[in-house]
Amino acid sequence: MKKNTTENETMKRKKSCGLLITGAVLLIAGIIFAVYAYNTSYQASLTATDDKLQLQRPYSYALILIFLAVPLTVKGIYNAIRGADRTNKPDVRRLAIAGLMAALCYIGFAFFKIDLTVGPEKASFHFGNVFCVLGALLIGGYWGGLAGAVGMTIGDFTTSYVTSAPKTFLLKLCIGLIVGFVAHKIFKLDKEHSAKYVTGVTILSCACGMAFNVVADPVVGYFYKTYLLGVPQDITKALVKIATLTTAVNAVVAVIAASVFYLALRPALRKAGLFIQVTPTPEAR
Repeated sequence: MKKNTTENETMKRKKSCGLLITGAVLLIAGIIFAVYAYNTSYQASLTATDDKLQLQRPYSYALILIFLAVPLTVKGIYNAIRGADRTNKPDVRRLAIAGLMAALCYIGFAFFKIDLTVGPEKASFHFGNVFCVLGALLIGGYWGGLAGAVGMTIGDFTTSYVTSAPKTFLLKLCIGLIVGFVAHKIFKLDKEHSAKYVTGVTILSCACGMAFNVVADPVVGYFYKTYLLGVPQDITKALVKIATLTTAVNAVVAVIAASVFYLALRPALRKAGLFIQVTPTPEAR
């Protein structure tokens, strides 16, 4: 019986190198593009007075391409060695909610923020993280994090935070992955539990994701701005201090708001038949 089960699991997975090739090509292209853009348009933007943001866009696009290619390459290596699961079918509801969360992340950042300026750089209080965390609770860490990464990266590109877009993409994706991992992988939040259990796990999951951001945002921001953007260290250090404050406030707001929204939406989605089962049931495995 055990042998048959193992054989069935093996048949569900098929080794594939397609994602690995795609990720590797994008990674190489991103590195070449980044080196070229940094030495041309980005260097020109440092002394430019007009169209500064336009000159910085190509370098930001290249860095995002690299950050996107790295997980694709890692996943491609996994698929080539262990095989990819061919039994999972796309869930239209999850895709729709991901799109909605991405739009709300964009709105929460682009239209509901207070900017603080330090030299040529900025930090801000905003509501974008709320919907990144909420997305991870509703549809899982990968899709929720991707929704936050896409929505808030677009927010950076359409405002004066163009050079922060690659960092935003990376950190928001990580926030979603951490919240989703704690909520759905460890505590199985999407299954039936008591109201007290759901409330506690919801708050804990949100707190874990935002605690990561409170630590990672200033640290990653320092190395990112100093070594990838070439921002002077004195400005970077001042910006890190302000970023620590704004990130902490944003984290508290995100934990409270996302928890309230999820606890309110959970029963309504269950009643409407729109609740997403993130953790696979034994029958679906």
